[in-house]
Amino acid sequence: MDLVLPQHDFFGFLHVDLNSFFASVEQQLNPEYRNRPLAVVPTFADTTVAIAASYEAKALGIKTGTRVADMKQICPDILLVQGNHTTYAEFSHKIHAAVERCCPVAHVPSIDEVTCQLIGREQEPPRARQIALSIKQAIRDDVGETLRCSIGMAPNRYLAKIASDMQKPDGLVGLLPSQLPRSLLQLELRDLPGVGARTELMLNRKGVTTMEQLLALSREQMHKLWNSVWGERLYHWLRGHVTGDDGAPVPRETQQSLGHSHVLAPEHRSAEGAWAVAHKLLHKAAMRLRMEHFCAGTLSLTIRYQVSRAEEAQAAKLQQHHSGIRHHNWGMEARFPATQDTLSLLEALRELWQKQPTGPGTGRPFFVGITLNRLTDERAQQPDLFRDTHARNELSRALDRLNLKHGHTTVHFAGMLPARDSAPTRIAFTQIPVQYGVDYM
Repeated sequence: MDLVLPQHDFFGFLHVDLNSFFASVEQQLNPEYRNRPLAVVPTFADTTVAIAASYEAKALGIKTGTRVADMKQICPDILLVQGNHTTYAEFSHKIHAAVERCCPVAHVPSIDEVTCQLIGREQEPPRARQIALSIKQAIRDDVGETLRCSIGMAPNRYLAKIASDMQKPDGLVGLLPSQLPRSLLQLELRDLPGVGARTELMLNRKGVTTMEQLLALSREQMHKLWNSVWGERLYHWLRGHVTGDDGAPVPRETQQSLGHSHVLAPEHRSAEGAWAVAHKLLHKAAMRLRMEHFCAGTLSLTIRYQVSRAEEAQAAKLQQHHSGIRHHNWGMEARFPATQDTLSLLEALRELWQKQPTGPGTGRPFFVGITLNRLTDERAQQPDLFRDTHARNELSRALDRLNLKHGHTTVHFAGMLPARDSAPTRIAFTQIPVQYGVDYM
């Protein structure tokens, strides 16, 4: 690990975090929504949850993950808006352009975050602060007045992310090397990127319940606490050291899987409706597979079934979805020679579909997930002497050409017709959506 210790107070990174991004986009596009409690939801059902909430809704206690039924109890007049993936992706790209006017974008961690790396005199605190303020103004001028962001400044990327969360909305916080690590003492363990509920429980079991206790550990103790080099890296990051990776996720050389999942709208919570949605999810995944020049060797199907109170005693191994729906899961994987054509993948899906369980607790599917695994580069595939794949591949590519031009559900197989307008592209939190033709996926 190449370690650079801070010699003076400087900021190496700016982390820009858009506040209530999806809700703010809706308020920008619809002035009548401004200054009103608003929640963005994936579908209009009381069992679904908010994927974003406006500042006004947050002031009432409504936040990401709040169930629609609970929101209506808190605020009967709350505005519910169905999320629009394409619109948010377009706004995200506009924000990148606005930031670029002030400072080059170095990383794009998610759809509502941007990181800039500072160089030379830009690292001096007064100059870094001036750049941060210019970014805020550029977003307001170029993208919209409702779009506000919190910016964190720090010597490394990990701390810049932490700083951006310390003051919301519209915050600007800098963490100088000379103030570290004492300026982090007021944080909770869950405030650290990479520390979720499970990691927090692990730390608690090992006797670490506060930031003060964590920061008191030596580098060797941090390594032992995590039982990996991650603990050692975290020790350095929290002290403002520059390690060369700055908290960035380690990229994989080859993508391992791709897929889509969807919580079914009430009108599709039947065997026929779930099949139509699964058909559409596969249609989208297969198209992405070809656009990204992969072939898949396995297909995984996951179904979650809603269980009524009367069926709970008969159904085994129940779980609870974040929406509060009591359910049990079923899943199975099909293996086949590597392929990328929709018809072959659809045949595999149909075989899996016929193997799903029957009996108590399986009459109301409410979630379907499709994942294509064992991805390989299409250029590495050898011709199969026993299968005529050329005609199928040509058919799939012909469908792609039409769907890229007119929208990805313009031409499709009949099985997905009942769900043609359902299961829209989901909101991407951890990556920027890719535009294929006229649609984002």
